[in-house]
Amino acid sequence: MKSILWFRITAVLLFLHCVGYSFSFLILRPYSSEGRAVWTFMRRTRIPDGDSTVTYSDFYTGFGLFTAAFFLLEAFLAWYCSFLVGEYVEGAIILGWSLLLLQALSLLLSWRYFSTMQVVISAFTGACAGIALAFVTPPPAL
Repeated sequence: MKSILWFRITAVLLFLHCVGYSFSFLILRPYSSEGRAVWTFMRRTRIPDGDSTVTYSDFYTGFGLFTAAFFLLEAFLAWYCSFLVGEYVEGAIILGWSLLLLQALSLLLSWRYFSTMQVVISAFTGACAGIALAFVTPPPAL
């Protein structure tokens, strides 16, 4: 039953990642004059979108919230995996591999586009998902 604990640790880490990520992009604003200039430009520049217009800031916020929703879904699925381990092991294995592959992709994207903190969080969460998956005992073959 070690896999249950590791899936739950993964879920909590993903939830904390969601909260931290949301806080950082919704609350924090650039400190440098260059960063403030870019932020002002993003809020002022309007882009036609069908019958309405949106700003680059709207896209930034929308994609950020979309990413936060993805982290919440991933946290839910990791928590759900902890229940599948006892009832439906094959489902836990499939979902566990999906979580592990998503975290590997997250690690690669973080390495390329984000800060060291994102890389560390993605690597640590992926490692926890991998450990959870390693402890899942496959059902006996018939």
